[in-house]
Amino acid sequence: MPWFTVEADAIPEAQIKEAAIRLVDEAQRRIAPNLNRVLLLPPDLTRAHSGVGKITEWVYQEILRRNPGAYVRVIPTLGQHVPHTEAENKWMFGSIPNEIILPHDWRNGVTHIGTIPAALVAETTAGAADWEIPVALNSTLIDQPWDLIVNLGHVVPHEVLGFANHNKNYFIGLGGKETICASHIAAAVYGIENNLGCLVTPLRACYNYAEEKLLGHLPDVYLQIVMQRDAQNRLVTSGLFIGDDLETYLAAARRSRSQNITVFDKPVKKIIAVMQADEFRATWVANKAVYRTRMAIADGGELLIIAPGVERFGEQPEVDALIRKYGYKGTPRTLALYKTEADMQAIPHGVAHLIHGSSEGRFTITYAPGPKISKEEIEQIGYQYASLAEVENRYNPALMKEGWNTMPDGEEVFYISTPSAGLWTTEAKLNNPARRDLSAGL
Repeated sequence: MPWFTVEADAIPEAQIKEAAIRLVDEAQRRIAPNLNRVLLLPPDLTRAHSGVGKITEWVYQEILRRNPGAYVRVIPTLGQHVPHTEAENKWMFGSIPNEIILPHDWRNGVTHIGTIPAALVAETTAGAADWEIPVALNSTLIDQPWDLIVNLGHVVPHEVLGFANHNKNYFIGLGGKETICASHIAAAVYGIENNLGCLVTPLRACYNYAEEKLLGHLPDVYLQIVMQRDAQNRLVTSGLFIGDDLETYLAAARRSRSQNITVFDKPVKKIIAVMQADEFRATWVANKAVYRTRMAIADGGELLIIAPGVERFGEQPEVDALIRKYGYKGTPRTLALYKTEADMQAIPHGVAHLIHGSSEGRFTITYAPGPKISKEEIEQIGYQYASLAEVENRYNPALMKEGWNTMPDGEEVFYISTPSAGLWTTEAKLNNPARRDLSAGL
C-alpha cells in the first residue's frame, strides 16, 4: 500500500509542498534515518507542465535543511532524449545547482545488471515478441551507495507502458541503449493501441519482474503526480501517491484512468493539438499528439499538430537520419524493412517510433512546425505540411477553447492544448475485448 496519498479536485501548492516534506519524514522513518547520500530522479522537461520540477526542488531543499552536508545528486530520467542545457535545468529545477544535475548517458554511462527472460516477454505479449530484454541502467544509480532514492513523476496514459512513471523512470528513463531498444520494439510489435490506457501492459509486467528481481535492494520511494482539468480547463494536481510498492503505481494509474481519458461515442473527424514550443522540439516527442489521439480519430479524418518549437525529427542524429530516410509510413512496410536494413537493426527503438508515429493510412497527420523545418521535409516523412502562421491565424490557440469548437465557416473541430496530459479514444476502442490488461488480480 502507498505510504500516504493526497487527493482532491485541485490540490493547493502549499499542500503539495507539505507532501514533499512529509515524504522526507517518512523516508527517514521507513528507509534511512540519516540521509547523507540522496539521489533524486525526476522526469525531463517534456513533463515540466506537471510541476514536478518544483516538487523536486522542494525535496532537495528539505533534505539539505535537515542535513546541510548531504551529498545530493539529480538525474533527469531522459532515456535517449537530448540532455538539458543549464538554462533548461534552471527553468525546471529552480535553485538546484546545475553542477549536481547529471545528464543520463544512455550509451556509455550504464551498467549491465541482468536480463528479462525471453520466455516472459513471449508470455506477456502473447507471442508477438520473443526476445530477452537486457537490463543496463545508469551507472550512478547502480554503482554508488545511496541512503535514499526518490523517484518522481507524472502518471498519465502512455503509448508503451499504458501509463507513464513508476519503474519506467528506471528501465527507460535511466536505461541503456540495448534496454531501450529491445523494450520499445517489443511494445511496438505488440501494438500501440493495445497498450494505451492499460494499467499493466506486457512491457510493464516485464519491468515489474525486473524491479523485483534486480532492484529490490534499492532504498527507493516513488512520488507520483496525477493531474486533471478544472472547470476553467486548467491543468491542476488532483492526486499525489507516495510509496515504495506496486500498489502505489496502481492507485495513481487508476486515478489517471478515471480523470485523463476522454471517451467519445463516435470517432472525431478533426482534432487540433498544440505541442508547446518550450517542451517539444522534435517529432520524436511532439508525436505524443499522434499517440494520444489516434484511438479517437475517424477513418479519413485529420490530426493537425501545431508545433512551433519543432526544429528536427529525432533526438539524436542517427535517429533523425532514420526518420528522414524511412518516414512514418506504416507498420507492414517498416517491419519488412527492419528485417533487411542494417541502420534500422542498429536502433530498434527508432523503428518502434516509426511505427507509433504512423496513422497506418487510416487518417491524415498534418504538421505546422517551426521555421527550421520545411514543407518538403515534412512531406518526405509521410505527413502533410501546413503553414504555422496560417494555422495559428485560423485556429488561434489563444482563442480556441478546450474541446469542441465551431469555426466561423461551420467547421467543427476538437481542440487539445496539452495532448501529453491525457488520452482520447472512442468507447469501442478503449473497451475492445482484444486489449489485454495484465493488472487483473493485482
